[in-house]
Formats: sequence, C-alpha cells, structure tokens
Amino acid sequence: MSANGQALSRRRIMQLLGAAGVTTAVMAAETDPAMAAVSADDTPSAYEAPTGLAQDSPAKTTALDWIKGNSGRITALNSEIWENAELSLREWNSSLAEAGFLEKAGFDVEFGTAGFPTAFTATFSYGSGGPVLGFSGEYDALPGLSQHKGVGHHDPREYVHDPFAPSYGPGHGCGHSALGTAAAAAAAAVARAAEKHRLPVTVKFFGSTAEETLIGKTYAVSKGVYEGLDAFLDWHPSTSNATGWGSSTAMTAVTFTFLGVAGHGGTPLGNKSALDAAVMMATMSEFLREENLAPSGRLHWVINNGGDIPNVTPEIAEISYYVREGSPARVQVLLDKVIAVSEAAAKASQTKVRHRITSACWNQLPSKAFAELMHDNMRQIGPPEYSDEAHQLAKELQESLGLPQKGMHAEVAALTAPNPVFMGGGSTDVADISWNVPTVSMGAALAPIGTKMHTWSTASCAAAAPGQAALLAAARYLAATAVDLITQPERLKAIKAEFTERTKDVEWKTSLPDGYEPPMYEPPQWFLKKTGQSWPPDNITWPPKRVVSQEKFSSLGPELTPQT
Repeated sequence: MSANGQALSRRRIMQLLGAAGVTTAVMAAETDPAMAAVSADDTPSAYEAPTGLAQDSPAKTTALDWIKGNSGRITALNSEIWENAELSLREWNSSLAEAGFLEKAGFDVEFGTAGFPTAFTATFSYGSGGPVLGFSGEYDALPGLSQHKGVGHHDPREYVHDPFAPSYGPGHGCGHSALGTAAAAAAAAVARAAEKHRLPVTVKFFGSTAEETLIGKTYAVSKGVYEGLDAFLDWHPSTSNATGWGSSTAMTAVTFTFLGVAGHGGTPLGNKSALDAAVMMATMSEFLREENLAPSGRLHWVINNGGDIPNVTPEIAEISYYVREGSPARVQVLLDKVIAVSEAAAKASQTKVRHRITSACWNQLPSKAFAELMHDNMRQIGPPEYSDEAHQLAKELQESLGLPQKGMHAEVAALTAPNPVFMGGGSTDVADISWNVPTVSMGAALAPIGTKMHTWSTASCAAAAPGQAALLAAARYLAATAVDLITQPERLKAIKAEFTERTKDVEWKTSLPDGYEPPMYEPPQWFLKKTGQSWPPDNITWPPKRVVSQEKFSSLGPELTPQT
C-alpha cells in the first residue's frame, strides 16, 4: 500500500523500480517508449479478472461443434506434421498439409508470402463490412530433438550413427505441429460459423515459416503482410493453460564468421585458426554477464561451424548469438558490446571477422482487454480433457527428468497482472505483429508441469495424448474468442482503443537492418510445381555470395640463426 492507503498500480511500480529491475532513475519505463507502452495500464495489485465478457451465441456453438465433429481430422493433421518434423525454411510437406486442410474448409490459399516458399496466406470471406481477423500458424521443428511419440524416456526416433559426431534428428520439441493445427482448426470453425449464421467477416490464416529462427513473421511484417487486420489471435504450446498481457524480450540473432588460414595441425606455426577466434569470442562474451547484462537480458551462443577434423586448422568458423533484452533499444546496446568482443577476438587471433543479422524482433505489445476476453472464454470452456494415458505419460516423463510427478496442468490458470518488474525470458516473431494490430496470445498445456519447451519430452507429447488434448482445447479457445469479436463489436472496439492508446507514443520500425535479405533454401522442384511458385523470389540474391577466406599465413619474423 502507498502512503495514502491506495494500492500501487503496476504502472507506478514500474516507475519506482525501473523497466528492467534496475533501480537507477535513467532506466525507468518513461525513458524507453517501447517499455512504457508495454506497462501502460493502471492495474491494481489486487486485480480480479472480469467475467461475463464471453457470450454464448449460436455462432459460437456452431464453431465449437465443428471442432468437436472434426476432431479426428484435426488430430490427424497434427500427427502428420509431427511425423514430417521439418526444420525452419524447409517445411515442404508440413505447409502443404496445413494449406490443404484449409482449402477443404473453403479458404483460398496463396503460397510464397513475403517471398518465403513455405509461407502461405489462406483467406475466407463472407459478406462485407465485417472485421478482418488473423490467425497465426507455425509448423517448423527443431534440430536434435527427435523422440518417439508417447515414450516416457529419451528414445530418439532418428539417430545419426556418425562415429565421430553422433546426433539426433529433428523433432517437434516446441509443439509447432499442434500450434499450426489448432490455429487452422479455429480459423476453419470460425469460417463455418460465419457462413451458417451469415456473419460478415474475413478470416485470414498466416502459415508462417521459420518461427524457431524468428525470421518468418518479422520479415513479413516489414513487407506489410499483416496490414488491414482488426485483430490477431495467437497461441503457443505450454506447460499450463493460461493467457495474460505480459511482454516478451526483444531479440537480435547475429552470426559472426571468422576467416583464417588452414594448415596441418602437426605444423601449426603460421596457421590462423578461425576456431581459436570463435572460442576467444565465446570466452570474452561470458565476461559481459556481471556488469553489462541486466536481469531482463539474455545472451546465449552456439558454435555452428568449428571445423571438421583436429589435424586441419579451421580456416572458417562461425558462432551465432541470440541477444535479448526488454526493448529493441536495449538489445542494440548489448549487441554493440557483443560486436566489440568479436572485433577484439579477431584482432587477437589475427583473423578477419564479419557479422550478419539473421533475424530481429521487438518485445510483444500486450492487450489487457483482449487477454480478459480470451481468459473468460478459456474459463467457460474449461481445461483440456486429458485422458489417464496423458497423465501417465506426463508422470513418466517427469520421473525421467527428475521432476515431481504431477502430471498435466488440468485447470485454467487465473488471470493475473504481469510481474511489475520485467525479468526477461523468451522471444517471439508475433511481437512485431502486435505493434501493428491488436494481438492476444495464450498457452495450452501440451507438455507436463515443470518441463520446458525445446526438449525431447515436449516432442514425445506433441502428437501423443497430451498434445492432442491441448490442441483441441486451444482450437476451441481461439475460435470462441474470435466469434465474440464478430458478435460483440463493442469488445473489438475496446481492444482497438487500448491498442491506440498504448502505441500513441511509439513508431514501430522493423529491427531488421536496411537491405536485409532473409536466408532461404532452394525448394525441390516438385514443391515449386505443386504450389505454383518460381525460384528464386525477387527479394533475395541467388545464389548467395560465397564466403571464402583470402587470408595469408601469419609471419613469425626473421628466421633464427642456428646456435653454435
């Protein structure tokens, strides 16, 4: 309580503590427009979520009944995409499966959104003058997370038997097979309800590539793909059933390429090891943590190219970083320090270094009114209907991971105000959409309590009993909330008004650098033919410029005179 006996609002706490938990006044939310917009509400600490926002209607009943009546088709789509387990930018079969599902539901599909071969936009319209609602679909898997479906211990489905570098194949360790499927089912259900009850609306489903590398949507937003929407509905697999109006971290992904000179490892004098440079950079960047990394920041890296064999000094090495902070401005400050470290590593190792930004996104702009409507629908519909099989698998996985055996999160979490001190976390390319159109995000529990996304245990669940229950619930939550936006225009009006208020002092500009060309892989000819595309798209240079070292051996100085 404040001195006058009034509960402190979240906004006031932000002012007192600073946007990222730093107590100096210069770091307060008001100095950073992106953070100020995120915290632009006066929610009391004793917040209680409103009820009665979600309304029953014939259209909502139709949408929910459609999902129930087509549950077999919906779960089969999830299973198909899970089996494909295709990596970012190469989701050839998965994108086709999702697009085919929507075509059967009456949507017009166009591939090649923003130039990405596996991105597509599916559109359904009924009448005129209604709202334009967007749904977010993803379907990319993660490398190294292959796992047999429904198995409670680590058991890779695809194992790479390399005697020097054994590894696992890709897997849906973030549950995107279910993510895209649930969103597609919700979009189709809303279209069916609009058609049956003659409700003017345009439903747009955005099949997005490369979410795991945060490339697909950020670039598409910069090209105006999401313009004209009135609202955007998003969900993500989780370990709980919840929504809210918190934010995410802004992020820039950057890859550093060091170029040296190869040579025999047995005669290393004069060689220039690019791997040495990458290791130096990794080591030096760790020293940024104590004095340059706030609680809201994250800095993590991987050496994606460190050479092939010890007796060849690596001539080229690459190390990639994800630099995260509470806002784009704060990311840039930390990124500049990381770039300085790379230059120091290159100087010390006598190599050359260059860097390229592979992706960059904002922190997510929340919508309190949208989250309240979503939560009321989640509360009314209830939690996912987990079977005994789902709980059993969850407990087996928890035992394998050394966690308490609590099973699945079988309730809808209370809606609470975000932590007044932003402590960082993950990032999403949905964030850039949220600064251009009112956006809501929610989670449904696809993975067991206590586990995390980006694990083999999530891949085990994604198309097994836990994942199938979660995706059907997520489809219902999304569809019900979308129908309310159509049948209750006052709700949409309030959501748009909040959006206007939050963004009034912020001008969104993509964090991608000028002249940015997104990375792409050349599609197989059968895919281009099936989707009616040509290669390459006009927004990239193909083939990409080659990276070839032109460095010279290092000088050791004049030869030593033999001692006599």
